[in-house]
Amino acid sequence: MKSNPLQQLISTATLSPVEKASVLVEALPYIKKFRGKTIVIKYGGHAMDDERLREAFCRDVVLMKYVGLNPVVVHGGGPQIGQMLDRLQVPSRFVAGMRVTDDETMRVVEMVLAGQVNKELVRLVNRVYGKGGRAVGLTGKDGGMVLARRVGKLNAAKHGQPEEWVDVGRVGEVVSVDASLPSRLLQDDFIPVIAPIGVDEEGETLNINADPFAAKRAAEMRAEKLMLLTDVRGVKGADGELCSTLTAAQVKALIKSGVIDGGMIPKVRFGLDALAEGVNKVHVIDGRLDHAVLLEIFTDKGIGTELVQE
Repeated sequence: MKSNPLQQLISTATLSPVEKASVLVEALPYIKKFRGKTIVIKYGGHAMDDERLREAFCRDVVLMKYVGLNPVVVHGGGPQIGQMLDRLQVPSRFVAGMRVTDDETMRVVEMVLAGQVNKELVRLVNRVYGKGGRAVGLTGKDGGMVLARRVGKLNAAKHGQPEEWVDVGRVGEVVSVDASLPSRLLQDDFIPVIAPIGVDEEGETLNINADPFAAKRAAEMRAEKLMLLTDVRGVKGADGELCSTLTAAQVKALIKSGVIDGGMIPKVRFGLDALAEGVNKVHVIDGRLDHAVLLEIFTDKGIGTELVQE
């Protein structure tokens, strides 16, 4: 008989019996509150590169399912794509944070995301379950889940340089999402694991940034939460300290003042889009921490930044 993953987690933690009981007591109201709710997790960053963290993440996702939540995983894979392109001696160029994707690069992107990264995560989730694993690997192409369109040209100019508009090729943005397939899988007790690939109206395969892909997926599924795993603790305020909660208005003000900058800007903007389209909360958390997802959902203080509409 399989043991409950929650029992496995608590039994292996370096806590006294009283401390273990406290963990369970603190988690109980959150388990009750979020039971039956859909949680979309965008998984990427260093947590994907580290084998131990990768396995821990998959265990945590299974635990969420066991206690009644409905996790949906959307994963990236930029570093893995880069490694494969280097191995095949296919040159890479980035414009405004986007990988210029010609036909040859797109074939490698799909091979790595759908054939390597996706199936490794499915394997790890299924291994936690033991025989008869319950994860299903998908891309946005399956069942026509994601209709996309080409991004087109982006400005490649650096500061102080004249504009240089470059067509980034088969890089896409989400036009619409069909939630029926992953919703059905959740009903049948599966965990959808989705690679951010879609097709346009002509059936051409497009590579899509995992953050907006996950945000659109969460909105269409009316998710309770969208969790964005990153390589930083969360969003910092003007004082340099971590902000535990930010409203949409506060996020916009921090962007305008320059406090939120760099790669965090698109991440929080995609989060705000998800909030505007019906997601209850968005969480920006550090995926490098052990059990980051569980700590954010099932503890009073959490570990990262939650974004709320008001």
